[in-house]
Amino acid sequence: MLPAAIGDWFAARGWQPRRHQREMLDVARAGQHGLLVATTGAGKTLAGFLPTLVELIERPTNGLHTLYVSPLKALATDVRRNLLTPIDEMGLDIRVETRTGDTSSDRKARQRVRPPQILLTTPESLSLLLSYPDSFTMFAGLRTIIVDEVHAFATGKRGDLLSLCMARLQAISPGLRRVALSATVDDVDGYRAWVAPDGDIDQVALVKGEVGADPNITIVLPEGKVPWAGHSGRYAAGQVMAEIAAHRTSIVFCNTRSLAELIFQDLWKANADGLPIGVHHGSLSLEARRKVEGAMADGKLRALVATSSLDLGVDWGDVDCVIQMGAPKGSSRLLQRIGRSNHRLDESSEALLVPGNRFEYLEARAALDAVEAGELDPDVFRPGTLDVLAQHVMACACATPFAESVMLDEVRSALPYSALTEETFAQVLGFIRDGGYALKAYDKFKRLTQGPDGLWRVSHPQFVTQHRLNAGIIVEATMLTVRFKNGRSLGKVEEGFAATLSPGDTFFFAGLSLEVISTSIEDLLVRATSKPARIPSYGGARMPISTNLADRVRGFLAEPAAWHRFPDDVREWLEVQAVRSVLPRPGQLLVETFPREGRHYMVAYSFEGWNAHQSLGMLITRRMETLGLKPMGFVANDYAIACHALKPITNPQALFSADILEDEFVEWVEGSMLLKRAFREVAVIGGLVERQHPGKRKTGKQVTFSTDLIYDVLRKYEPGHLLLRAAWDDARARMTDVGRLGGLLDRAAATMLHVDLPRVSPLAVPVLTLIGRERVSQGAADDDLLIEAEALAGEAMRLD
Repeated sequence: MLPAAIGDWFAARGWQPRRHQREMLDVARAGQHGLLVATTGAGKTLAGFLPTLVELIERPTNGLHTLYVSPLKALATDVRRNLLTPIDEMGLDIRVETRTGDTSSDRKARQRVRPPQILLTTPESLSLLLSYPDSFTMFAGLRTIIVDEVHAFATGKRGDLLSLCMARLQAISPGLRRVALSATVDDVDGYRAWVAPDGDIDQVALVKGEVGADPNITIVLPEGKVPWAGHSGRYAAGQVMAEIAAHRTSIVFCNTRSLAELIFQDLWKANADGLPIGVHHGSLSLEARRKVEGAMADGKLRALVATSSLDLGVDWGDVDCVIQMGAPKGSSRLLQRIGRSNHRLDESSEALLVPGNRFEYLEARAALDAVEAGELDPDVFRPGTLDVLAQHVMACACATPFAESVMLDEVRSALPYSALTEETFAQVLGFIRDGGYALKAYDKFKRLTQGPDGLWRVSHPQFVTQHRLNAGIIVEATMLTVRFKNGRSLGKVEEGFAATLSPGDTFFFAGLSLEVISTSIEDLLVRATSKPARIPSYGGARMPISTNLADRVRGFLAEPAAWHRFPDDVREWLEVQAVRSVLPRPGQLLVETFPREGRHYMVAYSFEGWNAHQSLGMLITRRMETLGLKPMGFVANDYAIACHALKPITNPQALFSADILEDEFVEWVEGSMLLKRAFREVAVIGGLVERQHPGKRKTGKQVTFSTDLIYDVLRKYEPGHLLLRAAWDDARARMTDVGRLGGLLDRAAATMLHVDLPRVSPLAVPVLTLIGRERVSQGAADDDLLIEAEALAGEAMRLD
């Protein structure tokens, strides 16, 4: 039974509520928490809000009734726009407002005094709200919290923060009902446990949406051959522009911000008709993003080049084509992006994949098969991080004093922290109290005090101001200037890349081979060298191929009967590889060695993703150095790693032994800036270092300077400090993909197949062309690289 206002609104459009929308209403009326898994275009947002609208009609309230949390500011803004329309058309007196980092300070203050019935926000803004004493009155009548696109952050640090926030809200309003929405959830029980208070999945009803029309996905092939190298699909700019001209509105997705800018320029050059196109990514200003979002919503653009900034939820009804430049890296991500096209359940979403090279063609084909089979990428849940816990406990203390045992019980009701021990929690409190043993002499770290009543409270009001100015989970990356000793600058590299370098390492930059002298707060000091550059330089974050897609690509290599589906040149590539060398079976680690132009190469086809391969390359070249093989460098992609040396590699088994993680890995991490970078992030999140002071924001370099000083003190005087342990966890898990790396090394001894060849193999060509790419300075024409790749391929594909 729907209230007349809602029933009439559906009837006026000739609609009826869908089954899963009615089921979500039933779940709400039964007082249960809920998880809705439904295809994009199935009306998930309306299903989430329908119980709220019904309750506000039947039992009106002026206070805050429903909190909606999304991972993106753009999504919150878009949902508000799309929710206001039916509310206005139904004639309901319901106020809907957003509260994100972009909301003005006067509106934020007004919302705490007179909140709307429905507030749309992000985890970080919610955490800040909970730091105010009036949060107890603001949230006292809260009935529902809706977590949209729950898969996008539940398994990361933002999910840790949101889980803790939900535990606090449940304590303030015990009758609070939790609802989570997603189109791409693989482990439904894992998410039910994450949503539930105390991880009790029986409290969370699972609602599955109706199955929509199958997507229509096409792989775009170049007018010539599928390229040997590259990962961007830039060769297809003309073909992509033709597709844009043939559709009403298109979104062109790129995997990195730098690629989005390049593709936008390529499309603009191919845009002979002057069609209106735009670009959208997280580095653009708020004004630029809002302007382009509004233009898309109003149907003024024919295409928008975007990154993951628009992966989720944004509903622009006129989008009828999605184009993915380069491989999608995961079936779940591909489904999310496809879902931006034809945002309707009964119409097929149309999508085009533009693979960058031959391996990426196989990956694109694997992604299509995975989507057709309904196979999603695995979700990996892990214990909550201690830096996020420290930030949350400080936020709670800003609102009101608390008892340690009561707070621990509340924290444990959040699934990521359900196994938190009393000892570890006491260490977290001790860290917030005075910074820890090595820092307790400094008043600036004494943020909490335990009173005679046993309650913990903030030591001084200045710490409350400091917390609210600096709270947040996302720590911006800084850039370091690559500089010679005489002061001459060559440009900038991301700190993340600089963090992996140690003195004596060599890398390519601006067409030069450079040796690292030292790393400081602002500069990467280098000298030109005649030594070969051992380490490639890459900018921007990389999305590694998911394990599911990697397994499917491995399967293709071992199934010649399936090759008839591939283009002639891709099929020939695999056939010649089978004749000249071997194709690895699933689970097998193929390692090829061969000489070329006075160097000796080793290529390992491990399919563990770029992050793991990048780390492994660092470690293996160090071990090669120890063994006297005189390594010259390495390159890596998602599928393989290639090392080259002056001496032949006759025993690859010795390079891949599992103890490399115990010896070389620890030495590498501690000798590089990698651990310092991880420490900077956890120190900022944990509240040890402020990014902002009233009226002034620290630069990234100033933050780095502060954290480096503290890092050195703790390493010397308190090596077991809470944040040093957290930094190690971050460095291992997030920056190096150490889980996949460890799995690869554990399997290597039993699964390695070493094939020694007289010359380069066809399978090695895509990764070896990266060596040539590293030698070419920025801005140089790709033609030279294309010629080099074709020459290498010609050598590899000869059958004599």
